[in-house]
Amino acid sequence: MKILSAKQIYEADRATIKSQAISSTELMERAAFACYEWIIKRFPDRSRLFHVCCGMGNNGGDGLVVSRLLLENGFRVHTHLINFSEHRSDDFKVNLDRLIEMKALVTEVSGVADFPTIEHGDLVIDAIFGIGLKRSPSGFTKKLIQRINNSKAGIISLDFPSGLFSASTVTDKEAVIRANHTLTFQVPKLAFLLPDNQEYVKEWQVLDIGLDKDYLNSADCLYHGSDLELNKGFYKVRKKFSHKGSFGHSLLIGGSFGKIGAMVLASRAALKAGSGLVSTYIPKCGYTAMQSTNPEVMVEVDDENYIQYFNFKTNPTAIGLGPGLGTHLKTKKGFVDFFSNCKAPMVIDADGLNIIAEFSDLSELIPENTILTPHPKEFERLVGKWHDDYAKLDKLLAYSQQHNCVVVLKGAYTAIAHQGKVWFNMSGNPALATAGSGDVLTGIITALLSQGYTSLEASLLGVYIHGRTADLAVEENESIESFSATDAIDYLGRVYKEFV
Repeated sequence: MKILSAKQIYEADRATIKSQAISSTELMERAAFACYEWIIKRFPDRSRLFHVCCGMGNNGGDGLVVSRLLLENGFRVHTHLINFSEHRSDDFKVNLDRLIEMKALVTEVSGVADFPTIEHGDLVIDAIFGIGLKRSPSGFTKKLIQRINNSKAGIISLDFPSGLFSASTVTDKEAVIRANHTLTFQVPKLAFLLPDNQEYVKEWQVLDIGLDKDYLNSADCLYHGSDLELNKGFYKVRKKFSHKGSFGHSLLIGGSFGKIGAMVLASRAALKAGSGLVSTYIPKCGYTAMQSTNPEVMVEVDDENYIQYFNFKTNPTAIGLGPGLGTHLKTKKGFVDFFSNCKAPMVIDADGLNIIAEFSDLSELIPENTILTPHPKEFERLVGKWHDDYAKLDKLLAYSQQHNCVVVLKGAYTAIAHQGKVWFNMSGNPALATAGSGDVLTGIITALLSQGYTSLEASLLGVYIHGRTADLAVEENESIESFSATDAIDYLGRVYKEFV
């Protein structure tokens, strides 16, 4: 799944018009009809009043077509033309003429006195500004956006919430539509995937409008989506005569007094994610807990309450390092010595990342294709502060390229950076915001790395699987609030079944 820039979307439209020998007006009709079908399926009540607010460009033209389709099928519609410019696009004018021919209720809005009265229970369809907006709305248009946001009506944006920018941060938060639903065309938009924009894009749906496949396949994109289709492409089906040695030996290193649970979760997740063998290297204080809760896991121990020697005997296929590790002075010293000499493929999480951040020269020693799995605060310790999400993405790409590693920046739509590209994970929900969730992810990715997946494949597949456990749990019987890290492990088997 590719995430196109605004320029590429315009190019895709032109390529479609040329390759399919259709007009821009016909393509607009196709896009608007897809929106209309979604709207009437979700909101079938014909007694509800739709306020369709249309700007002067092609996004407004989409709104005019939706108005006409709703009217033709018996819905109550009041169409509002937002006169912020004297220029009207050609397709806008064509569809306005069609609407006027129907004797539709059309009102021009040129100032505050023309604002519609929006009642509780009405629906507003936002088609004021599209993806090409470069500056924040002002004047009466901004005030109209505020009126819509403050109403008790539901808000549906066509393609893109008005006032939002496609490639830069919002400069005036009071001049952006806060859409309940955004119906976007063909591909997700980068702005939808960034935390800074969460109040403007609550739910979004991609509608296939048949854009030219040759163009879509050939477009060189910086950003991509990681979904089931992508991950099925490199999922490894197990062969009949394979054995436990075929699926690698994962070693999880971590734990400290009071934090052994992190290692229990990570090692159990590694087992359930398919690692042939799993060993842990933990402080002595965790030995009984680990052996009693995870009998399949082999255990080596270090000092009594924390790790300091890193002198394990296991010969692992992949190492997961950091869950519950702590930052005791002797742990940090041992970590630096170990890290400087480790050659095995690694997943580094939690306090492993914090120690790297504390000893900045360690970043230069990160082995090629190592996987780092920071949450935003841990990533900030590695790279410094950023002023908005676009700057954060720049830092993510730069750090990954500079150290030739995979960086898994955790959160909603977890961003996975490698070799100058970023993949946003499309599975998961807020249920994963729970204690131990990151430890489970470390175990899953380590298991996949040990089974022979590349660092990028292990990261993409591991994050997708991890997110999907929460989706399945909520679809079945768990609430977002009650879901736990242990539940994520329990749902791994059901997620794997979706790949075969």
